[in-house]
Order: sequence, then structure tokens, then C-alpha cells
Amino acid sequence: MADKSMPMTDLTRHVESGMTIGIGGWGSRRKPMALVRELLRSDVTDLTVVTFGGPEVGLLCAAGKVRRVVYGFVSLDSIALDPHFRNAREQGSIAISEYDEGMFLAALRAGAGRLSFLPTRAGLESDVMRMNPELRTVASPYDDEVYVAVPGVRLDIGLIHLNRGDVQGNGQYLGPDPYFDDLIAMASDKCFMSVEKVVDTAELTASAPVQSLLVSRLFVHGVIEAPLGAHFTSCVPDYDRDEKFQTHYAASAGDPASWSEFSARFLDVDEADYHKAVEAFHQHASSSKDTV
Repeated sequence: MADKSMPMTDLTRHVESGMTIGIGGWGSRRKPMALVRELLRSDVTDLTVVTFGGPEVGLLCAAGKVRRVVYGFVSLDSIALDPHFRNAREQGSIAISEYDEGMFLAALRAGAGRLSFLPTRAGLESDVMRMNPELRTVASPYDDEVYVAVPGVRLDIGLIHLNRGDVQGNGQYLGPDPYFDDLIAMASDKCFMSVEKVVDTAELTASAPVQSLLVSRLFVHGVIEAPLGAHFTSCVPDYDRDEKFQTHYAASAGDPASWSEFSARFLDVDEADYHKAVEAFHQHASSSKDTV
């Protein structure tokens, strides 16, 4: 079987401006942040981002790379709103398709099944229909029911992060929730999966149930080993969310000077230097606390 392992720096060879990018994870949990940082280092723009959003949306908006966001929500979990996304929404600098979470899930399922739409009750008699006037309803051919016809989202590129995977593209999650990363993979023309650790295929099921094998190699184009690749979001059981760093991220968005400093220190560097900078940040924070 094909070896799909690849260096992270090869990712942007597959991404072009104007593409639709699906990003896995949920809020500030198991986001493919290393892959997102690689996008930030590139010159791609005009992206449509499809996601249950977290800090990846804010970072891409702050970098001016987003044209539209299709989402069920955008949140940092422990911090209710991502400040950069909020700013983009308030300024009207991005277009949006803001769906009920059930509708968003229907859109992903339709895209994964290569269907033009799926019917759902979610969103009926709600302001979601007013906010998305392009949505249509459809009558059931079997009874008098009427449903929202949620258009399927087909993704040019999918980005996901899991705990473990093999070089063939099988992906395993070890935490409490799959976060619909399998649908992101199936709805994508090309899916790139970063993992905390690449292991032999047999090891994937040696100490974990088969049900934890979330993503099939059939839907994965490239596998990237990226320890701490979800930082600063969580990737349990490997690590929790880095709350101190997330707070620093959100606070830095408050004014241009602070954000410029944050970007220069953590974003305008390669992945290895990013993690060195994060380590130095925590060492400084710990030292400052000790001297108080």
C-alpha cells in the first residue's frame, strides 16, 4: 500500500488561493493548528473556510486569507468569542454562512455523500433562514412534511489532526469525541491529516478499540507527523488546551502593536521555532510568577 507520509512544508503545494478549506476539530479542541500555521506562512488568500470554528478562523482572518466562513459556531471554548473573528464580522470584511449546528452537520454529510443537499428540520422557523436567504425548503414526496434543503459542502482541501495514524492514512482518535473529522475527510477532494505520532498499522488496534479508527486511508492524501500539532488547542489524552497561551493570544488581539509582536514571535517563524517560542513564553511566565 502507498506510503502517504510527507513533510509539513509540502502542504502548501496543494493549496491555491480561492479554494474551499475544511478544518476539523471543534472550537478550541484538536484543531490541526500546525497545518493552519503552515497556511499562514504561505501566500494563499481568498479562502472559504468550513468548520466548527476555533482559533484557526481568527488566525486566518487576521492574516487576511479568508473570503467566507461557513460555520456552526466559532469559539475558543474557555473564551467565548475569538477576537479576530469577531472583529472581521463587525467590520464586514468577510462573508459568512452561519448555520444551526444540525444544519452544518447536514451540509457536511451531504458533501461526504456527494449529494447536492440533505433535508433537515433544523433551522425551520428560525432566524437562520432569514440570515441565509439563499436557503430553500423542500417538500417530502411521501407526506406533507417540509424540510430545509441544506446544500452540501464539497471541500477542495480538508485539514484534520488526530492522535495517531499510519503512513497509509488510517487515523485514530483517542479522546472522547471524533468531532466529525471523518466527514471532513470524506467531503474533501484532498485531505491532509497531521497526527501526534505515526505508528505501524498493527499498533493502531493493539491497545485501543477498532472503533477508534476514525479516518480511513481511502480519504487521506497525505500524512504528516506533527507532535503538539494541535497546540494551543487540546488533543486529549496527549495534552490539554494551553489556557495560558490561548489567553495571551486573545489578549494580543486587542491592539495592533500587541498583535504585531505576537505575530513576529509566534507566527512569522517555522514550526520548530514556534514551539521554542512557546516554551520560552511559559518559562518567562513561570519566572515572573516566582518573583511576585
